Amino acid sequence: MAELKVETEPGEVGFDPERLKRIDSHFGRFVDDGKLAGWTVAVARRGRVAHLSHCGLADIESNRPVADNTIWRIYSMTKPITSVAAMMLYERGALELTDPVARYIPAFADMRVYVAGSAANPGTVPATEPIRVWHLLTHTAGLTYGFHHAHAVDEIYRAKGFEFGVPRGMDTAAACDAWAQLPLMFDPGTEWNYSIATDVLGRVVEVASGQSLDEFFSEHIFGPLDMTETAFSVAADDLERLATLYVQNPAGGGLVRNTSLGDAATRQPTFLSGGGGLVATAADYHRFTQMLARGGELDGARLLSPRTVAYMSRNHLPGGVDLDAIGRPLFAESQFRGVGFGLGVSVVVDAPAGKSLTSEGEIAWGGLASTAFYIDPVEEITAMFFTQFMPSSQYPIRPHLRKLVMQAVVD
Repeated sequence: MAELKVETEPGEVGFDPERLKRIDSHFGRFVDDGKLAGWTVAVARRGRVAHLSHCGLADIESNRPVADNTIWRIYSMTKPITSVAAMMLYERGALELTDPVARYIPAFADMRVYVAGSAANPGTVPATEPIRVWHLLTHTAGLTYGFHHAHAVDEIYRAKGFEFGVPRGMDTAAACDAWAQLPLMFDPGTEWNYSIATDVLGRVVEVASGQSLDEFFSEHIFGPLDMTETAFSVAADDLERLATLYVQNPAGGGLVRNTSLGDAATRQPTFLSGGGGLVATAADYHRFTQMLARGGELDGARLLSPRTVAYMSRNHLPGGVDLDAIGRPLFAESQFRGVGFGLGVSVVVDAPAGKSLTSEGEIAWGGLASTAFYIDPVEEITAMFFTQFMPSSQYPIRPHLRKLVMQAVVD
C-alpha cells in the first residue's frame, strides 16, 4: 500500500515553511465558511514531499475527519491515466496516433457533423476527416458531454441518456456504439471541446490490448506503481474511508450530499469510464504524478520513455494556439488564456497571458469534484488538492493552489 508522508524539511527543497502554511490557512477558510467539507493538500519538490495537510471532514454527517487513507472520487483525473495507457500501447506498436478510431470501434466510420437545426431535427453533413486516436487524446474529435448545456449536440446527448455517465446497464462498448450514432459538433481536428473522448479512448485501449480497461490499468499501471487503492469502485470493506460527495444546499446555507452521483463509487460499474470513473487515495495519485514528473519511471518501474512524456506535455492544439482561441464558448474564458492542451493534460504555453504564477510547460488537470493536480517541470514541483465538492467551477481552487505553492518558493 502506497504511503504519503512528509519526506523533507521545506527549506531543504527551497520552500519557506512559513509561506507554505498559507496554503492551509487559505483553504482552511473554505471549510470554516462551509464551502467545502474537507480537503487534503500535498506538495512535493525534486521528488520529495515537503508539505502534507488535511482539513475538515470526509463525512459531515458522521463527523469523520479527512485522513491519510481517505478515498476520493477523482473523476476526470482519470483521463491522464487513460492517456498514459494509450501511449504505452503506442510505444509498443499496438496503435498509432493517426489511426482512425473506426479501426478499433467500427461504429465510428462515416461520422456526420452538425451544421444547423434543433436537437430534435439536426441538419448534418459528412465529416471531412475521420476521428483519429490523437483527436481523442486532445479533445479535438468533435464529441461532447451532455452536461455542458451549451449546444444542440449536448442536448442530443442528454436525450439519449448521456448527461452524467451512461444509461444504467450499458457497458463501454455499447456506449461507444451509441455515441457514434450521434452527430459531431465540428469536423475532427478543427476545434477543442471537452468531451467523452477519453471514454472512447478507454475502449480503444481495450480493443488494442485485448484486456478490459480495469485489467489493463491493474497489470500495467497500478501494479507497477504500487497504486493498490485506485480502482473503478470502492471495496465493501473500505467504504468507511470513502469521502462523501457534496453540493451546495439549493435551499441556502451549507452542504448536502449528492447521492445520485456519489453512490456510483460504491458498486462495480458495467461502464468502465476512462474519462472519469476512478477512485483513489492521495498517496496513490502522488505516485502517478511522480512517475510523470520523473519522465515515465518510478522506483524502477518504467511505464513510458522520457521522450514520450515530453511529447505528451507539448501543446498539440492546431496551430499552437491556446484553449481561449480554439475552445468552444464554455472554455473560451480568461482562465484558459495561455493554456494549451497536450495528450491527456493541459499545458501552460504562456504564463503571463493567463495571469498565472507558474511556469511554461506546466501540465495539469482536475476532476468534477474539485480535485486537481499540476506538475511544474521548471521548478520541479508537483501539487495535488483533494476534496469532494461539485461543481469544480464553483471556486478558484486550481489557480489559488498554484499561486500559494509558488509564492513559497524562495531559492
